[in-house]
Amino acid sequence: MIKRLPLCLFAFLMLIASHGHAVDIYVASNGSDSNPGTQDKPLATLACALRKVRELRRQNDPSIVGGVHIILAEGIYKLYEPVFIRPEDAGTASSPTYIENIPGSKAVISGGFTIGNWSPLINPLPGLSKNARGKIWVANVPLANGNFIPFRQLWINNIKAKRARDRNADSMYRILSWNKKEETCWIPTPKTFSLQNAEGMEMFIHQWWAVAILRIKKMEVHGDSSKLFFQQPESRIQSEHPWPAPWISSETGNSAFYLTNAMQFLDEPGEWWLDVRNRKIYYWPRPGEDLTKAIVTAPALETLLKIEGTIDHPVSNIYFKGISFEHTGWLRPSLYGHVPLQAGMYMTDAYKLKVPGTPYKQTLENQAWVGRPAAAVKVNYADSLQFESCSFEHMGSTGLDIEKGNYDCTINGNLFKDIGGTGLLAGVYSDESTEVHIPYEPKDERDITRGLMISNNLVTGVTNEDWGCVGIGAGYVKETTITHNEISDVSYTGISVGWGWTKTPNVMRDNKITANRIHHYGKHCYDVAAIYTLSAQPGTLISENYIDSIYKAPYAHIPSHWFYLYTDEGSSDMTVRNNWCPSSKFLQNANGPGNTWENNGPQVSLDVKRNAGITSFYQALLKDRQVASSWPINHEIPVMLEIISRTSSNINSADLETFLANQKKLDVRLYQYFNRYVIYGKVPDLGALTNDISNQFKQIQVRSYNEPFYEFNRDHCTNKKKAEDWDHILLTANLVKDQKMIDEYLAYHQTQFTKWPEVSQGFCAADFQQLLVYRNGRQLMLVISIPKGESLDKLNPKTTENNPRVAEWNKIMSKYQEGIPGTKPGEVWVFLKELK
Repeated sequence: MIKRLPLCLFAFLMLIASHGHAVDIYVASNGSDSNPGTQDKPLATLACALRKVRELRRQNDPSIVGGVHIILAEGIYKLYEPVFIRPEDAGTASSPTYIENIPGSKAVISGGFTIGNWSPLINPLPGLSKNARGKIWVANVPLANGNFIPFRQLWINNIKAKRARDRNADSMYRILSWNKKEETCWIPTPKTFSLQNAEGMEMFIHQWWAVAILRIKKMEVHGDSSKLFFQQPESRIQSEHPWPAPWISSETGNSAFYLTNAMQFLDEPGEWWLDVRNRKIYYWPRPGEDLTKAIVTAPALETLLKIEGTIDHPVSNIYFKGISFEHTGWLRPSLYGHVPLQAGMYMTDAYKLKVPGTPYKQTLENQAWVGRPAAAVKVNYADSLQFESCSFEHMGSTGLDIEKGNYDCTINGNLFKDIGGTGLLAGVYSDESTEVHIPYEPKDERDITRGLMISNNLVTGVTNEDWGCVGIGAGYVKETTITHNEISDVSYTGISVGWGWTKTPNVMRDNKITANRIHHYGKHCYDVAAIYTLSAQPGTLISENYIDSIYKAPYAHIPSHWFYLYTDEGSSDMTVRNNWCPSSKFLQNANGPGNTWENNGPQVSLDVKRNAGITSFYQALLKDRQVASSWPINHEIPVMLEIISRTSSNINSADLETFLANQKKLDVRLYQYFNRYVIYGKVPDLGALTNDISNQFKQIQVRSYNEPFYEFNRDHCTNKKKAEDWDHILLTANLVKDQKMIDEYLAYHQTQFTKWPEVSQGFCAADFQQLLVYRNGRQLMLVISIPKGESLDKLNPKTTENNPRVAEWNKIMSKYQEGIPGTKPGEVWVFLKELK
C-alpha cells in the first residue's frame, strides 16, 4: 500500500529542500497548504505555517538560527476553529517566530462568515411593525462549518448593526419593581403587539456599575404592568446576589432596561432579528446600504487564537506584527444569561451571607464566584510574547486576554475598536473555584502574570455590548506597566487595576499606570473613574495621566457618583501623584494604609497633558479615535442633601456643623429653612455622606438632590469671564401637583437656551455666575451664584432691563410653581439662610 504524506508535511519537506539559510514562510488567502510556502507558492493557512515552523524547531534545522518569519499576504483568513500555539511552537531569544503582514497590506484573521443572497421581504411577518413593512430584507443563514450559529452580532460592511429592541437610540424604560423571592420583575406593559409568545426575548437591565442580560421565560400581562419570569441559571443568580442589584429609587429612578431579540421590535434602520427556528435573518438597511452589494458578516467563533503553554513549558518568543483580528462572537448570554459582578466577570454563584464573616474577611456580607468572558485572543503561560501594530476589531467579547502565568510580554501600538467587552485584559481575576474576596497568592510565582508592558495602544469604542466592561483591565498583576495609551468612548472605567476588595497582601505590587490619556468614558455606568483600583498594591504608581471629558450617563443610579480617580476597597500602599484632570473629583473608598496622594487636579503642569497618550511614532492610530460628539459631558457640580427632622424637636445646628467639620475632603456650606437643613457643595461620595448622617442623627429623613435638570453658566455669555469667589443664594418651592404640568415645566427648561435665549442673556446682564435648578419629586431647589460681596436685590432687576422676554418667561413659570408646606399665603419661593 502506498502511504500519502499530508499536504502540509509534503510542502514542509519541499521548503527544507529549497532553503538552506533563512526561512520566510508565506501565506495567502488564495494559497494552498500543498504549496511549499514560498512567496510565489504560498500556503493557505496560518495553522499549516505554524506546523512547518514546529517541525523545523523539532529537527533543530540550521536555517532558523536567526528566526522564522511567517508572512501573511493581504486578505481575509477565515477560520473554522481557533489557531492553537503550543509550547512546541516556542521560539528563543535568538530565534523568535514572527507572524506578520506584508508592510502596507491588511491581513485579517477572521472568525466570521458571510451572509449573502438577500432579497426584499415580500410578505410581511405577523406582528411586524407598520413602519417596517416594505423596508425589511431577508436572507437564509448558512451553516458555519456544518453548524447553525445563533449569533448575537452582525456587521454590514464592517459597521455594527443593532439587535432589534423595544426602545430605539439610547433610550430605555424603568422597571417598576423586583421581587427577589419570586425571581420576577414588574415592568410597564410594552406597547409592542403580542410579545407573550415571542421566543428568545431578552431583558437588558442596567444596575449600578454593571448590566445583566436575562433570557425571558414568560411574560404575564396585567393591564398597564407586566410580570417577567426568567430562565435558569441567571434567574437565581440575579435575584440572590446583592451587588450590583436592580436599583430602586424614587429620587433617581429605578433601574433602566430594554427588551430585545423579538421580531416585533424591528422598527428602524440598522436593526436586525435572527429567526433561529427557521434560520432566517431580517434586516432594515440603513440609508446608503445596498444589500445586493454589501458584505454582511456574522461571527462563527468566539476565539481566533489560543496561545497555551504550561507552567514548566511556556510558549515564548512569538512576535505578532501588523495582523488584524476580526469578527468574533459572544454566545454565553444566549445559553446561560449574563449576570456580571464587575469588569465583565460573570457570576456563577453569589448570595448574601445570613451570618457575616469568613476566615479571610471577618466583616464580609456576601460571597461570589465568577467566570471569565470569552476573548478573541487568549494567552496563558507565555513569556517574551509581543503584539505590535495589530488591530482587534468587530468583536463580541474581550479583544486580547493575557491571563495566567505570562511574563515579560509586550502589547504595543495596537488598535482595539468596536469590541463588545473589554479591549485588553491581563492577569488572573478569580479562578472559577475561588471566591472573589480571597487574595490571590499562588505557591508558584510562575502562575502570576508579571512584567507586562502595555503601551501606545488606542482603545476606543469598546464595551459596546457589556457596558460594565473596561478599556484596559488588569487583575492580579505584578510589575506591570500601562503607559502612553489612549482610551476613549467606553461605557464604564478606562483603566481598572486590581481585584479582591482586600487590604490583605497578595501578588499585586510595583505596577505603573503612567502618561495615559483617558477621555469620554463612563458613557452608561457610574461608580466609575478614568483610573480605578482595588486591593493592596505596594509600590504601585499612578502618575502623569491626562484625564478629561466623562460622559453624562443618562441612566446612572446616582448621577453624581463619577470620578476622575478612584481607589476602591482595600487599595493600599500606592502613590497617586501629578495626574491632570479638570477638578479634584476623586474617591478614596474604604482604603487600606499607606496611600500617598500628591498634586492631582487642574493645577498640574500642562506638560503632563502634552506628554500623555500615544507617542509620536504611533500617532497614525489616532485616525481611528472614536467619541460620541453629541453626547453631553459631565463636570463637577455641587450637590445637595436636605435633612428633615421626623420629630417636633429640631436638630441641633451646632452638632451638625461639628459633624461636617470632622468630615474629610468636604467643601460644603450649611443652610436652614423652617426645621430643615440643607448641605450644599462638592461631596465626593453622596451616598456615603447620606449614610453617615443617618447613622449620626436619629429620627431624620435625608433627601438628596443629585443633579440639576437646568444649568446656566458664563459659557452662555458674550463676556465669559468668571468672578474668582462666589456667594450662593438658595431658594426652594414646589411644582404644582399635576404631572402634565410638571412635564411641561421640565420641557421648557430643556429648550430654554434655544427657544428662549433672552433668559440667559438676562442672567448674563445681571452678572449671575451660575444658576442651577434641582428637583426631588415636586420640590425644587434653586441656586443663584453671584460675585462675592454683591447683592441679589441689586443684580436681579438687571435680568429684565430692556428684556421683556424674561418677564414673560417668569410669568409663564409662575403657573407651574407653588409654595412648599409652611409658606405664607401667596408666598412661593422661600430663601434659605446660610449658617456661618
